[in-house]
Amino acid sequence: MLSLSIGFFQNPYTNSYVDDMKQTSVMVANYQNDLYQEIIDKKIEHEIAAQDAQIHKIWKAIPGYNGIEVDVDKSYEKMKKKGIFNENLLIYRQIKPKVHLSDLPPEPIYRGHPDKPMVSFAINVAWGNEYIPNMLTTLNKHHVKATFFLEGRWAKENPEMAKMIVDAGHEIGNHSYRHPDMSKITSASIREELAKTNDVIKATTEQKVTLFAPPSGSFRKEVVDIAAEMDMKTILWTVDTVDWQKPQPHVLIERVVSKVHNGAIVLMHPTDPTDKSLEKLILLIKEKGYSFGSVSMLLDEERLNINLRKESKE
Repeated sequence: MLSLSIGFFQNPYTNSYVDDMKQTSVMVANYQNDLYQEIIDKKIEHEIAAQDAQIHKIWKAIPGYNGIEVDVDKSYEKMKKKGIFNENLLIYRQIKPKVHLSDLPPEPIYRGHPDKPMVSFAINVAWGNEYIPNMLTTLNKHHVKATFFLEGRWAKENPEMAKMIVDAGHEIGNHSYRHPDMSKITSASIREELAKTNDVIKATTEQKVTLFAPPSGSFRKEVVDIAAEMDMKTILWTVDTVDWQKPQPHVLIERVVSKVHNGAIVLMHPTDPTDKSLEKLILLIKEKGYSFGSVSMLLDEERLNINLRKESKE
């Protein structure tokens, strides 16, 4: 009787249903495996090799630039819900180059990596105090971080203004102590100019200096070597505002915008034409598709891509 009751309540389709579910699960697993394999097969189409730092015959030391590769597992997790390949859902990670700036012998740096769509303002300061506050306001308004290379004597005489620059979030570099022609002074004088300036900046702003901009761009190889011994990179430029000649703002703007490029270092000073040109200059450079960063940010190997940065943090 008991067996009859069990038989009476047994679903005649139970075995078939279970079999169908098992078969469906296998099919889904196989399809997902196919999706996983498709991501593997197609990932090479979306990858970019890292580029090593190098000594260029013209531009001297050039930083490396991260490559990107597809994170297959994270990409699969993004796509598995719909079960179809979608290149817009690929997740990337950055790959470091094998050779870094720190691996290269000391050489001057004129620019960032030619594939990095970033521009840096290098602002040499030995005078022009009256224009600095307004320039800082403009930079802050447009979220631009620059590198201010301070003459040591100026920093000593203007400690509050030096602190103002640091408090605004900008990078500080060394611009010698008395603005000499670095190519013509003795080895001992080179060391004194660099060390004295670093000491003043450290005492005034609590910032450790890692970058040196020789006055007027004048140097000899020994200057670069001594700066390197003091853990500083020697920085030059590829685009010059020539603002010390007091050009009309439209002349300065055209001069810069017509020459700006990936990895450009733009030389400027706190002058009246630069102050009057700065906002329009920033806007026009941004319109051309460039971002802004300090010189150290420009030399960093991080690949510039907003989506990549967001995705790499997920």
